[in-house]
Amino acid sequence: MIGRTISHYRVIAKLGEGGMGVVYKAEDTKLMRPVALKFLLPQAFENVEHRERFIREAQTAAVLDHPNICTIFEIDEKDDLIFIAMAYVEGPSLKEKIKSGPLAADEALEIAAQVAQGLDAAHKHGIVHRDIKSTNIMVTPENQVKIMDFGLAKAAGGVEISKTTRSVGTAAYMSPEQGRGAKVDHRTDIWSLGVVMYEMLAGELPFKGEYDAAVVYSLVNEDPVPIGELRPDLPDAVRRIVERAMEKSPEDRFQTAAEMLTSLRSPLKWVGSERLGRSAVGPEKSIAVLPFADVSRGRELEYLCDGIAEEIIGALTRVEGIRVVARTSAFSFKGKSEDIRTIARKLNVDAVLEGSVRKAENRLRITVQLINARDGYHLWSERYDRQMEDVFAIQDEITLAIVNKLKITLLGGERAALVKRYTEDFEAYNLYLKGRYFWNKRTETGYLKSLEYFRQAIEKDPTYAIAYAGIADSYDLLGWYGYLAPQEAFPRARAAAEKARELDATLAEAFASLGWISANYDWNWAAAEREYKKALSLNPSYATAHQWYSEFLTYMGRHDESIAEGHKAQELDPLSLIINNDVGQVYYFARRYDEAIAQLRKTLEMDPDFAVAHFLLALALAQKSLYDEAIEEAQKAMTLAGEEDTLILSQLGIIYALSGKENKARQVLDKLDELSGEKYVSPFPVALVHAGLGESDNAFEWLEKACESRDHWVETLRVHPVLDGLRGDERYLRLLLGTGLGS
Repeated sequence: MIGRTISHYRVIAKLGEGGMGVVYKAEDTKLMRPVALKFLLPQAFENVEHRERFIREAQTAAVLDHPNICTIFEIDEKDDLIFIAMAYVEGPSLKEKIKSGPLAADEALEIAAQVAQGLDAAHKHGIVHRDIKSTNIMVTPENQVKIMDFGLAKAAGGVEISKTTRSVGTAAYMSPEQGRGAKVDHRTDIWSLGVVMYEMLAGELPFKGEYDAAVVYSLVNEDPVPIGELRPDLPDAVRRIVERAMEKSPEDRFQTAAEMLTSLRSPLKWVGSERLGRSAVGPEKSIAVLPFADVSRGRELEYLCDGIAEEIIGALTRVEGIRVVARTSAFSFKGKSEDIRTIARKLNVDAVLEGSVRKAENRLRITVQLINARDGYHLWSERYDRQMEDVFAIQDEITLAIVNKLKITLLGGERAALVKRYTEDFEAYNLYLKGRYFWNKRTETGYLKSLEYFRQAIEKDPTYAIAYAGIADSYDLLGWYGYLAPQEAFPRARAAAEKARELDATLAEAFASLGWISANYDWNWAAAEREYKKALSLNPSYATAHQWYSEFLTYMGRHDESIAEGHKAQELDPLSLIINNDVGQVYYFARRYDEAIAQLRKTLEMDPDFAVAHFLLALALAQKSLYDEAIEEAQKAMTLAGEEDTLILSQLGIIYALSGKENKARQVLDKLDELSGEKYVSPFPVALVHAGLGESDNAFEWLEKACESRDHWVETLRVHPVLDGLRGDERYLRLLLGTGLGS
């Protein structure tokens, strides 16, 4: 072949050969420039599938005109040869560069950013590469990156030539969905780029095996060695980019190449500077405090173990420069035996604090250890043998030691805030811990028990501000879930929250609760926003305040702001079911139904028995006219919650109404009417059932009842999709003006 002229190309040298084609360097004798010619091998020439794939490569890449994608000049057929003429790229493949060892972080980031730019261009044309790997990436002497080989690319809506995606691509770089033979989209390229980044930074592939099937099994079912263990010098921001790109579930990855590019560009200016070892994204340090283990003989100290961890979490959130994972997410690992490094990776933290409590008569032995998330080694450990009454001092010592080990510089005032105590009465503190323990059960019985313990704590210490905040939180949620009528729950919550604020004007929990009441009961929207902002200024790490403020913003129709606040709550409390659920709710009210469905399904992956997520998912599916799926989800919610749960029962009625199942919707209305003789039934969702049935008069009658009873669901009046058919009616406008939502 060398020396031969084909068409107007004179072949000069062989560059490489693959399973289907061979590439030569050639001279274009017309334009007097070097080119690369890719020929289909003779044994592949007779194969129809291989020929179609080869032609598709030329057609696909020819659509793309981008500096990071190799330019295709033409495809031609001469003398029983079919070939693609493309730009000649001088320089090694990325695979060849990596052979000499791992790349510097700045070089790897720059290469990945250029690949992301090229992929972004391809994806915007509806083209998925499906075979991103280091051998398909060339790097010129000027460090310009070129993506090669679109032979496996698939255009949106195109026909799949291979019988299964299991045979498509290179095993070590396949996404898990590719490995399973499932349908893939552009996010499969994001996974493969994550693998390439891992390879550049570690000098080896994350998934290996003696044969392809073993590699595929590994990438589908196993986690690789964390990149931070292989490259301890990497900035946290770089490590997080690799980890996010290689999330098993496509929904957990960067959702677009453009989003990944933004993250890649952010740490570039840091790498190589004096701040190399610091995170370029987010807080400088991060920690998860796990619930302490009760190793006492009687196992009667669970409430104290949880309380100590919760108090340390609360203290650390007041330190600037440290991100503390919220209680819900940290406590989701309670009683589980997962490896510390796995927990840290799931919570995206630098360090994990764990401990144990043992009681002998009136003495406590508390053992605590701070663990480096990267390597699993101890940063610090200590044992405390004290009297029960010394638990306050132990908490203070542990908290200050953690901060010292995390190298956070404390100012005088900050140190004082760190060791702040809300009571000096040990019995009151014990009772408060028991109250929070039952409040976190998130059940009607739990809320009622928590009220009992919070009240006992206040009897012991009438100045115990945070115990009053606990009472407010209990009444807030008793009213929210319909266990108590609004007129009974919310005024009591307000009285307790105002007392907490009176006792301690720096207590974020008190202001957040007052914001909740102002929005859910008073409909004083200006006051609600003021209280939420005050809570967040006092404690920016208070995930619940971000969550509630996010809900408030969406009810005001400020959806972009709402989504940002919801994501902040997720960042602080990533494993909280209710926070993840509420992000899905925000998307639903913003009419972003596809995103709502994806988020709610992600929430249900965390806990398939979370009834609230099932009924919200049902509503989102119904808005997409996927009625069979919607009814199935609503029935799941009903099964999980029980037939006596009036809120979820009414949501089932809404789905029946929207799907045209009038008789079933009316059966739900009859059941709700029957239950209203026994307990409070929210009028607002009843109105939604009538709206779904197209019964405007009945819908407005029930909406008026909801307003009269100060039902908290009224705050969704402005944004609820089920009410869209009523919005042109004068009565709807009057309701908006009457609640202040129309101003």
